[in-house]
Amino acid sequence: MEVFKGPYSLLFFLLFLFHSEAACRPFGRRLYKIHSFRIWDVNQKTLYLRNNQLVAGYLQVPNTDLEEKIDLITIDPQTVFLGIRKGTLCLSCVKSGDDSRLQLEAVNITDLYKNKEQNKRFAFIRSDSGSTTSFQSAACPGWFLCTVMEADQPVSLTNNTKDSRKVTRFYFQEDK
Repeated sequence: MEVFKGPYSLLFFLLFLFHSEAACRPFGRRLYKIHSFRIWDVNQKTLYLRNNQLVAGYLQVPNTDLEEKIDLITIDPQTVFLGIRKGTLCLSCVKSGDDSRLQLEAVNITDLYKNKEQNKRFAFIRSDSGSTTSFQSAACPGWFLCTVMEADQPVSLTNNTKDSRKVTRFYFQEDK
């Protein structure tokens, strides 16, 4: 039995398959996947939570389990949502006068995807350069995720990437 007859049979079959696949998914819903990453700055400081604040420091062997993994959902090829604690605390950028500040908000990272425009304060533009990555706030253009040279200080945002006291480049490795 020959299934495909005529020059357009294969085309109609493929269109049927694509339509069937699209029809099985709720309209407007895109599948996403949460990825977990290890992140540390170029000075080898890892991120951990202290008093509900994300800080960067040098964790020694007895405390390495305090290291926070960054949970990430890709919105588009360069834009991501970032969270910790299995995506239950998310990084956001909040404008305060002429400054912008980083804060952790108790929202589920998977809920942010439902309304990307409303949740723009949680979005970061990921920029890879060689083996390092930087994260610029989508809501506050020109403001980058950063650590400072001193250990055990809060992770924050800076709009001065030339300031030698601020570190805006991170190593980013998928956690297996």
